[in-house]
Amino acid sequence: MSKKIYVDFSYLILLAATFGAVIVLGAVVAPVIFHSDKILVDVLLNRYNSGIIMGEVFHRFSYWLYVVAAAVAIYEAIWYKMGQRDAIAFGSAVTVLFSSLMFSAVYAPKILVMQALGIEATQSDTFANIHIASELDFKILALSLFVLFIRRLMLLRRA
Repeated sequence: MSKKIYVDFSYLILLAATFGAVIVLGAVVAPVIFHSDKILVDVLLNRYNSGIIMGEVFHRFSYWLYVVAAAVAIYEAIWYKMGQRDAIAFGSAVTVLFSSLMFSAVYAPKILVMQALGIEATQSDTFANIHIASELDFKILALSLFVLFIRRLMLLRRA
């Protein structure tokens, strides 16, 4: 087997694992942390402290998203330079790049800064708008990862 197969397989695993992580963080981890009052008996976390924990989880996940963004940029640039261009793969790769970088470099740091300013800052309209935008960005990231994974799988199957 050639090295290309291992690179392609590793890329698909990276996309699938990141998609899975986005789904787990958004659909499992966040609801559990923000509804800890229904799980914990003696210890109660208020919404602010739950947000601090979740902010740290997303901050650490941001490092992974930087790696994913770099891998997507390199892999897709190589395919593009080889003349193997596909509009769907290109569009979803660009969306993965922008949404992962927006989440990691813009939304997560702004949320962490506002959390550090105290509970009053997290109750502002600005915080609410940034939080809603970050949730939307995370959903776009999940969708674009899914589309890119499926499209690359289809293109590799043809080759």
